[in-house]
Amino acid sequence: MEQTQYKRKIYLEDKPRVEAREEILAAFWQTSEMEWIQVSDALGRVTAEPIFAQVSMPHYHASAMDGIAVVAESTYQAHEQNSLFLKIGEQFRFVDTGNAIPSPFNAVIMIEHVQIVDDETIEIIEPATPWQHIRPIGEDIVQEEMLFPQGHTLRPADLGVLLAAQQLMIPVVKKPVVTIIPTGNELVEAHSELAPGKIIEFNGTVFSGFIKDWGGEPRLSNIVKDEPDKIKEALLKATENSDMIVINAGSSAGRKDYTVHIISEMGEVFTHGVAARPGKPVILGKINGKIVVGVPGYPVSAYLALEWFVQPLICKYLGIPVPKRQTVAVKLGRRIVSSMGAEDFIRMNIGYVNGQFVANPLTRAAGVTMSYVRADGLLIVPPNISGYEQGDTVVVELLKPLEEIKNSIVFSGSHDLTIDLLSSQLKRARTEMKIVSSHVGSMAGIMAIKKGEAHVAGIHLLDPSTKQYNISYVNKLLAGQDVVLYPFLKRKQGWILPQGNPLGIESVTDLVRTVANFVNRQKGAGTRILFDLLLDEAGLTAEEITGYDREMFSHLAVAAEVNGDAHCAGLGIYPAAKALGLDFIPIADEEYDLVMKREFYESDSGQQLVEIIHSPAFKKQVEKIGGYQVVEPAVPKAIEG
Repeated sequence: MEQTQYKRKIYLEDKPRVEAREEILAAFWQTSEMEWIQVSDALGRVTAEPIFAQVSMPHYHASAMDGIAVVAESTYQAHEQNSLFLKIGEQFRFVDTGNAIPSPFNAVIMIEHVQIVDDETIEIIEPATPWQHIRPIGEDIVQEEMLFPQGHTLRPADLGVLLAAQQLMIPVVKKPVVTIIPTGNELVEAHSELAPGKIIEFNGTVFSGFIKDWGGEPRLSNIVKDEPDKIKEALLKATENSDMIVINAGSSAGRKDYTVHIISEMGEVFTHGVAARPGKPVILGKINGKIVVGVPGYPVSAYLALEWFVQPLICKYLGIPVPKRQTVAVKLGRRIVSSMGAEDFIRMNIGYVNGQFVANPLTRAAGVTMSYVRADGLLIVPPNISGYEQGDTVVVELLKPLEEIKNSIVFSGSHDLTIDLLSSQLKRARTEMKIVSSHVGSMAGIMAIKKGEAHVAGIHLLDPSTKQYNISYVNKLLAGQDVVLYPFLKRKQGWILPQGNPLGIESVTDLVRTVANFVNRQKGAGTRILFDLLLDEAGLTAEEITGYDREMFSHLAVAAEVNGDAHCAGLGIYPAAKALGLDFIPIADEEYDLVMKREFYESDSGQQLVEIIHSPAFKKQVEKIGGYQVVEPAVPKAIEG
């Protein structure tokens, strides 16, 4: 069958995000349905009608404690100097907590205030008052009392109340069905064998998780190829059995981005493009009375678009407000630049350092899923400002609990694989702490310590003049500050090369001879400084190195680049090469040290960190990686105070 040809739509709108959301909410006419379910299955569900108690709780006069039931008026003569003796049966009865109070008794005396004389007689020296220590009928719940109004989201304790009031089946709002349609010729299932140009389809599973969290029922369809007729067929089928539809990818202005044309042809398009980054290429439309949300293929863009448009639709269907995140004021550790005219949603790492929250941006690339996973919060830059300066105080929406953030050790500086192991060991030791790391390079790590924006910085800076690591840099850049330079690791730096070293690279001059594609580290990284020293010693310049300006922010990123190109080479640590099965030629044993303010080093958190570093479990993990050695004995290096 001949495929429909569509003219490429090059331009996207810049409609304000809030305006687009209100427009689609107004167009969402789907009537919510009600269903009856068992209380045991009702956690997190939303009540469709007010729910009333069938019975009172308690439904009888109940003893509030262990003791004896008495007629209060018959005890008024009891006194310390006038003991009163009562006989079991007509004058008192033993009761336990929760027992019914038999007639004619109207009070309970605690067993601790009763002296047992024999099997039939007790002695009291204090009178009782009517209805003391008795739970009256309906003290907790009164029959026909409204337990929950319509639109209430049921919590664990709510289920107990319902059962206590003898409500076994309750009316709840039926979960809105959200069909998710992943599209793209490049998509394959996670179990498939990967080839260049093929991408694992994982957005659909993430979307399903979000939709479940928000109270919807996701239905993930099979991958649909980038063929207009197949996309039409999938959309049409979804409109028949869904309350709303999410179609993933094809929402931008590319050659095969058909979605906007298809929705327009089958129904109506309200919006194509919103003034927000990431997430601009969003499509909002309607087919056969069902709202269709087209979201970008880039994961972070897609996740944000779902939150902006699908979550409010689900909440409107359920009749509940859209939940708001907790916010916190933070000091910015770095300058943030934003373009005017669009909202900027920036993923942030947040730490609690020296009594204040400090935040730094993660990568802003829309396709970097881990930036969303690692983010502690979102900074929303309004469209009418061009950003913020370093040191400004801004408000950030939290993606993680505040206590978790407060218990984090903020790590900055050079990337090293063992930092994640340290964090894991801290968790395993039940310290309630974890490490939040930012791979910014050794020099930037030192500056983070100087500005009070990190607890710990990892550095490996070789001084070309002294051939010593780290000491001269700390003395110069942290002069006058009370810091500790703590020896942590000795690790091997060397050439990271494709398997078999096809170019025969053994030295920096070989990079020039073979015109190898070199993968560098960012400015300020210790590895970058080492490479520049190698160039200088060989009498070479940066201009002679192909790819000198191609920068990566971690050793693993360098190794990944080398792994994908047989004509490539990089400089980094042995574990990164080992992790990807690459060749490694060592050229230096370097010292990787930790810089800390003395106040942190001597704190409980600092000492727990040191204790974990020298624990047998951590050292065993480090040795297993290879190319590392934990420094023993670890005595802080002598630096100028």
